[in-house]
Amino acid sequence: MKINLTVIIKSKSEYREELKAILVDLTKNSKKEATCLQYDLHQNIEDPNVFILHEVWKNNEGLDLHKEQLHFLKFNQVSELFLEEKITVYTTSRIG
Repeated sequence: MKINLTVIIKSKSEYREELKAILVDLTKNSKKEATCLQYDLHQNIEDPNVFILHEVWKNNEGLDLHKEQLHFLKFNQVSELFLEEKITVYTTSRIG
């Protein structure tokens, strides 16, 4: 069963560009994973400190494997320093 995620990430202003570079790298490498069906990075126009990831994974096993990848672990290492608030993750089902 496909896993759909929407992830909301709010950067501290002084770390926005550093976090953006890490998120671009995370996106690029995540798209290479065999079970990644979609991985899109967006930046909020009204608040450029807010980044949104839309992810679709083939299954739970693929998502679990993603969480063990170096690019994901790298993001997790710096996230506490760079983030204004805790990351919000929504697991969703597509209805349209």
